[in-house]
Amino acid sequence: HGYTVETASNGLEAVASVSRSVPSLILMDVNMPELDGFEATLQIRATHADSHIPVIALTAYALPSDEARARAVGCDAFHSKPVDFDKLFCQIRELVGDATAEQADSGPTAEQAQL
Repeated sequence: HGYTVETASNGLEAVASVSRSVPSLILMDVNMPELDGFEATLQIRATHADSHIPVIALTAYALPSDEARARAVGCDAFHSKPVDFDKLFCQIRELVGDATAEQADSGPTAEQAQL
């Protein structure tokens, strides 16, 4: 699909990673160690209030209260596991677009133009 992925093993790493390099979208596991995905999302929203980074919450639990909490902390979407990847990719395209399509629409990169 043309996306670059960075991973974090816990919520503290996720917050630190976003501070170093602002992503186009975050897939946030709700049940991470150190700092759960809800709190990590709150911290990211607080430190990046000037730019809206889409956040999709992922969880093994499908309780309505989890989805409500995800929305309350600023998540744009909520998916429970097992993840329906067709729905997830559709949601990603809705939030940030298809990276490969955007690159094709924008013409060749400087490197490609030199070839």
